[in-house]
Amino acid sequence: MDTIVLHKRRRCPGQTGFSLIEVLVSVVILAIGLLGLAGLQSTGLRANGSAYMMTQATALANDMVDRMRANIPGVVAGRYDNITASPGGSSCYNASGGCTTPAAAANADALEWYTALAARLPSGTGTVTCNAGSPRRCTVTVMWDNDRSGATGTGCGGNPAVDLTCHRIQVEL
Repeated sequence: MDTIVLHKRRRCPGQTGFSLIEVLVSVVILAIGLLGLAGLQSTGLRANGSAYMMTQATALANDMVDRMRANIPGVVAGRYDNITASPGGSSCYNASGGCTTPAAAANADALEWYTALAARLPSGTGTVTCNAGSPRRCTVTVMWDNDRSGATGTGCGGNPAVDLTCHRIQVEL
């Protein structure tokens, strides 16, 4: 009869498990990796917020262009050139008779547009400038504080500490 002999494995001296130093090194490496991921997450959230605001700015600029296309007599008369919001004004679109003149429609458009800019963008504002030629070339500029740094400059110079972020659309009407 054959007998099977099982041999006990001998342990080599010094190999009884992980040392405290090895565990600490692996924890430090893991912590550095997790800090990198946290930084990446923060950058991604900031970029997502900027993209959202750019989308809002584009929609608001297109809104003003659509308003201008609906009121070509007001554009030709220069009612949209350098428009400003009238504080405390009311929109004739809400009145029972509606807007009866191109000038009234342009004023109502300005009021509603500036209200939407302020509501949807941080420090949101905008301008419309048109040339006097035919066809009229108009530039709609939407400005906002993308970094929320308190910037108020409307020069669109690209310095986020001073100037608001700008988005421009040029159209011919």
